Amino acid sequence: LPTLGAATLLDAVINGHALMRDAGAASILCGFVSAAVVAALAVRGFVRYLTRHGLEPFGWYRLAVALLVWLMASGVVNVAGSSEETMERKPETATFAGGCFWCMEPPFEKLDGVVSVTAGYCGGTENSPTYEQVSSGATGYAESIQVVYDPVKISYEQLLDVFWMNVDPTQADGQFADRGPQYRTVIFYSTDEQKRLAEASKATLAQSGKFTKPIVTSVEPASPFYPAEDYHQDYAKKNPLRYKLYKIGSGREGYLKKTWGH
Repeated sequence: LPTLGAATLLDAVINGHALMRDAGAASILCGFVSAAVVAALAVRGFVRYLTRHGLEPFGWYRLAVALLVWLMASGVVNVAGSSEETMERKPETATFAGGCFWCMEPPFEKLDGVVSVTAGYCGGTENSPTYEQVSSGATGYAESIQVVYDPVKISYEQLLDVFWMNVDPTQADGQFADRGPQYRTVIFYSTDEQKRLAEASKATLAQSGKFTKPIVTSVEPASPFYPAEDYHQDYAKKNPLRYKLYKIGSGREGYLKKTWGH
């Protein structure tokens, strides 16, 4: 008889844990509540069964409740751990346009939690644009970078902070010496949450008093991202002297030092 009741209770808890694991980290609480409800009904039925047969239910009841609490607590810890491991296996993507992509790769590549940074084109409609086409300014594309990152180690909000600190968000006709729509600043969002965070970050910057001019960086839905040609990838690493001269000559380095101190 006790074995029957314990098995029923254990099945209820295990089923609840299975629900939590299947639902993922975002639904851990729902899974916990579901398991608690099912297990409570099992305990109630077990107590009634004992009472109907003239047996003392309270000792078994206390034992069942203690077992339930212990299993729930240990289960939630394990589910949270496995959910975190799942999150670590699923990198997320952020896409930014900040003028010349040569200068936008290095600030993100050095961040802990960033998996990769790719130079490319976003914001246009043509398939597989080339550098020459984008450079004409007639395609709608902007030189961009796509950042793949581990959200457990670094947040999207932190990436936004790095973005703002490497551009002039008040320049409407390009970035520094590079002029044209292909050099405009854009935060491309791929989810509603990214859109919300980007707009909130932009509003916070505008209200900070850091700039006297309006923030003109746009927040736009991400169109397909096309990686740039190989010779553009990791340009700063492949051509450190040319990159340094370009960053100084374009006016970007002087602006960033004056505005942000770096």
